[in-house]
Amino acid sequence: MGALDGIRVLDLSRVLAGPFCGQLLADNGADVIKVEAPGGDMNRAFPQVLAPGHSTNFTSVNRGKRDLTLNLKEPRAQAIVHRLAAEVDVVIQSFLPDTAAKLGVDYDTLSALNPDLIYASISGYGRHGALANKPGYDLMVSAYGGIMSMTGEPHRPPVRAGVTLIDLGTGMLCYSGIVTALQARTSGKARGQRVDVSLLETAVTYLGFHAATYLATGQVDGREGAGYLTLAPYGSYRTADGDMMLGAPTQTAWNKLKAALGHPASFEDPRFATNSDRCAHQEPLRAALEAELGRNPTAHWLPILENAGLPCAPIQTVDQVLTDEQVLANEMVVTSRATNGEEMKLVGLPFKLSDTSGKPGSAPPMPGEHNREVLASLGFSDEEVSTLENDGVI
Repeated sequence: MGALDGIRVLDLSRVLAGPFCGQLLADNGADVIKVEAPGGDMNRAFPQVLAPGHSTNFTSVNRGKRDLTLNLKEPRAQAIVHRLAAEVDVVIQSFLPDTAAKLGVDYDTLSALNPDLIYASISGYGRHGALANKPGYDLMVSAYGGIMSMTGEPHRPPVRAGVTLIDLGTGMLCYSGIVTALQARTSGKARGQRVDVSLLETAVTYLGFHAATYLATGQVDGREGAGYLTLAPYGSYRTADGDMMLGAPTQTAWNKLKAALGHPASFEDPRFATNSDRCAHQEPLRAALEAELGRNPTAHWLPILENAGLPCAPIQTVDQVLTDEQVLANEMVVTSRATNGEEMKLVGLPFKLSDTSGKPGSAPPMPGEHNREVLASLGFSDEEVSTLENDGVI
């Protein structure tokens, strides 16, 4: 039994943020109807394409949903959306405001049809301000929102994060907003309401203590590579067979590190006496530390450093992560089954509930896979559905 059993969702969103939110809702029991254009969500064609209509981008955020194709430029398709919106609990959409109004899926239109509707709108730069109608892209908002300015090595150009951090984070925040609004509705504090999230607001939120530092002191933090400029050693260091993360952020930890590595004579250099000294001499410190770590592979050092109580971790590649015993023990790789019986491995649900645990649904649907099923629930006959197909409405 999922926590959201009985909740019905109309997912009009595209690409990653909105669909990921819809997948989280589906994983927790909601009935999610994904609406896409007859040609399919543009995300279906993004690399890498596994099969026609299924890219890895698409499959990563669309399991457990029913699929309905609608040409929302057609008045009859808009009428179908309106009938669905009058019945569901939640709508998720990521159109630009002007486009949403033109297609008849804006908040004013749909909330008038269903005053209890939770209407979640995902934008690039927020609902208000001069950029409200500007399209948002993960990488561009990472730059605009300050994250890229702090990502990369000092004195080198900024780089992007290796994952779609802003898109997925916005999906999670959208899920949080929807569940919060559902609770407000259940408790009688509100009926339906609008939930607004944006890539920009996610990026600003992710600035975290860097934002607090600036707001309190005016200091602007820059790029620090894999560690911190104010702690040393703390970062990525080379071993005999690769790189690992290692930290000794206090004087006590530094002493533990020296003992764990056999009290190397090079570590007694006066330049390494205090954290301030080590921070001022990061490169000679790195050379001394890597001279010791380079004597053995990462697997040799991890238990030694862990037993010493030092923070450390291997820098794993994606294949290593998805076969890692700890990852598998926490059900972060799951199997979903398509309607044709084929199985697909996907990433699991990132949070667990003890009594109403989520359950990954069926594999992501094909475009229009549930057209007849969904339209039949609205009272359309097979003949009427065939007419809509022939007319290019669905």
